[in-house]
Amino acid sequence: MQAAFIQGMGIGGSLIIAVGAQNAFVLKQGIKRAYPLPIALLCSVIDALMITAGVAGLGHIIEAFPTIKHVASFGGAAFLLWYGANALKASFVAKGMEMEQTQNADTLRTAILTTLGISLLNPHLYLDTVVLLGSISTQFDDMHRPWFGAGAVLASFLWFFGLSFGARLLAPIFSRPAAWRYLDRFIWLTMWSIAAAIIWPYMAG
Repeated sequence: MQAAFIQGMGIGGSLIIAVGAQNAFVLKQGIKRAYPLPIALLCSVIDALMITAGVAGLGHIIEAFPTIKHVASFGGAAFLLWYGANALKASFVAKGMEMEQTQNADTLRTAILTTLGISLLNPHLYLDTVVLLGSISTQFDDMHRPWFGAGAVLASFLWFFGLSFGARLLAPIFSRPAAWRYLDRFIWLTMWSIAAAIIWPYMAG
């Protein structure tokens, strides 16, 4: 049980920590101190549900019906291109970190809807959690497989809460407009790079 749990934490953590659309969004909201708790909790719960579904065998269903993957891929790529374009546009607007204004810059509803979009419209979420982790979990027997999933779920919670609340330590840096400019352009590159990676196999094929 202990070995399965540790492997779940290690493999799950390595997949989650990689720079991606979800992490870039959580980082930016954490720096702005804009609803870090709901965002971290929502991201963690979504990951937990996907990991649990993968360990339970949903990954095999997705692989059996490629249409599901194609629809998620194009929808996710379109969303990432739109979000990245907004980040690029924002990078040309001079701004500093005004805490009184920043905390209320987004409504809770907007933050939650964007979190859902960044998470659920990104096909990498399903590939990493449902398909990949689900496939790896098959090396364990029925008694140890849930422990593997539990380890991956814990890694997700630790990462998103650490990123969301730890990002505020960067607040002094983001009192300068140039820092926001670089962050927005980093987010733009991240979103568009992921969108390109999603679309490229279809264009190359």
